[in-house]
Amino acid sequence: MPERNFLSGEFPFGRVWVRLMTSSKRVQDRSREKRVRELEVATEKWKIANKVMFLMELLKSEPEMIMKVRLLEQYRRQINLPKPHKISDFIRKSPKLFELYKDERGVLWCGMTKEGEDLLDEHDGLVEENGDKAAEHVTRCLMMSIDKKLRLDKIAHFRRDFGLPLDFRVNWVNKFPELFKVVKVEDGEEYLELVSWNPAWAITELEKKTLGLTEESDHKPGLLSLAFPMNFPPSYKKMYRYRGKIEHFQKRAYLSPYADARGLEAGSKEFDKRAIAVMHELLSFTLEKRLVTDHLTHFRREFVMPQKLMRIFLKHCGIFYVSERGKRFSVFLTEAYEGTELIEKCPLILWKEKLLRFTGYRGRKRDIQTYSDTLEMEEGELLYSSSSGDDDDDMISDDDDDEMDIDEVNDAYEEN
Repeated sequence: MPERNFLSGEFPFGRVWVRLMTSSKRVQDRSREKRVRELEVATEKWKIANKVMFLMELLKSEPEMIMKVRLLEQYRRQINLPKPHKISDFIRKSPKLFELYKDERGVLWCGMTKEGEDLLDEHDGLVEENGDKAAEHVTRCLMMSIDKKLRLDKIAHFRRDFGLPLDFRVNWVNKFPELFKVVKVEDGEEYLELVSWNPAWAITELEKKTLGLTEESDHKPGLLSLAFPMNFPPSYKKMYRYRGKIEHFQKRAYLSPYADARGLEAGSKEFDKRAIAVMHELLSFTLEKRLVTDHLTHFRREFVMPQKLMRIFLKHCGIFYVSERGKRFSVFLTEAYEGTELIEKCPLILWKEKLLRFTGYRGRKRDIQTYSDTLEMEEGELLYSSSSGDDDDDMISDDDDDEMDIDEVNDAYEEN
């Protein structure tokens, strides 16, 4: 932890201690020695897949699945294509998926190839097959929330992470009336509300792996004393110095994410450890075992989590890994990865990897060593020959306009 500096002074009413800014106030400064190159490469891989998926979904939303290229200009932020790079150049990077052609007036249009359409149909089928599992994860999120309901537009941030369909706000949420329902409150906001509590789903993923509990177990959420799997960055040597504190942390009991947390005192050790359990559970639900950190900040009140989540992530770098690639941070569940690869891959992840083989993605080209290096490197050197971008891979829809960029995150987590 960064050292805190204090100044003292004599005042008429007595001695006053004034705490100055911490010596290291930027997230990048506090995590430089904890960087994991393999997970930075994984971030780049998912980034490309999701950018291409965004364009495919955009074309699918059109009646004839074609769009004028000039109309695609309004989606530069989602594709993260800075000027003077052309949208048409980005599209040409994936000729197996997209095609460009001009009409009789010379207007340039974009559409999908037959291979691209077939691949998108395959994806839709996999999303349909994943529906029950996605419904379980959404229900478990509602069970973890303090009021047993979540705003629908907030759940929209997790759409791709949970493998939800494009129409989940219109049709999908109504397919599981036995699990949840859409309700409107006085201010007109739509919420997804839990209909029935399922005790079989109140078992954390960690309990299933560590204790072998199954959904058939007669289980009631309460205090847990399970150690979190830890995978420290190879370059992080301080783990040996703090081994005693780590062991003490692992032995400390904490409240299950599915238990009522209203009585916990904010800032207490029990409060923070439960927050770690909640974030561990949420990341376990996702396809990539990774989330954009500011997506999590939207749920601090609902899941009873601390204001400064980034401090938790960085402090417990054996459990989580914060990637600084792009304009937004993302957090990984370290136990889920071996090198750059997910250990367990669901069908939708296998489909994403198949999608990458249809794009101009060439994999890593040079080592990612430090935060400064990644800023200096053009994304084209890593992935594409001409497109560049620093945005996070999670392609944002109209529902995600309130995303924070990296400077805003720094301000939000700055220690005063």
